[in-house]
Amino acid sequence: MLGGMTSRDHPRNPQATQLARLAGLIADETRAACLLALLDGRAWTASELARHAGVAASTLSEHLGKLVAGGLLAEERQGRHRYVRLADARVAQLVEELSAQVAPEVVVRPRSLRESSAGSAMARGRTCYDHLAGRLGIVVTDALTERQLLRQDTGFAITDAGLAWFDSAGIQLDRSSRRPLARGCLDWTERRPHLAGAAGAALCRHALEVGWCVRIGSERAVKVTTEGERALAELLGIAPSALR
Repeated sequence: MLGGMTSRDHPRNPQATQLARLAGLIADETRAACLLALLDGRAWTASELARHAGVAASTLSEHLGKLVAGGLLAEERQGRHRYVRLADARVAQLVEELSAQVAPEVVVRPRSLRESSAGSAMARGRTCYDHLAGRLGIVVTDALTERQLLRQDTGFAITDAGLAWFDSAGIQLDRSSRRPLARGCLDWTERRPHLAGAAGAALCRHALEVGWCVRIGSERAVKVTTEGERALAELLGIAPSALR
């Protein structure tokens, strides 16, 4: 009790309360594992996430209920199957940027050659929800910036030349969306921002649709194809060696 006031008398900060609840939702290893898995942008079944997190289906169901109720996951049902996905791009950004705050020395070392190879593939190139990340994402972001198609000096912004570049490359941008056209997303392996937002999503979607990149393994890893190396060299002057 201070100055005659009790804790009941002291006004509560609603924003602090909500922040504490959000932090509590993420501050569980099983729920964190689910959020990281869902960064691939796909909808997962509860049983798939249970196997991924290494917990019983009943345990996982309880965790998913909390994440859905807290607004971090969206749920949909098809017949007997229950699917969940990240609620939106803002949740993906939050999870990715929190991951980037983990000190490198805390990262668990791979337990096998297979795990090491999977980790290397993820670091080389992956999707972060709906845009490119890893070294691939950084290389593309740097190339766009060097050609003055993207500005990073006052936050991420696509220039007029950049808008023309997207059009000429056949990459359709959704300019009617309330989502920012471009924003930086801190990369958890490279510790630098890569391109996200509507432009990042459009570039990633185009790269996968036309075969510049293909998904590999069961994680979020992607690999640039020979056709993709030629296209990125022609369109952005990226050396194939930088993509391998």
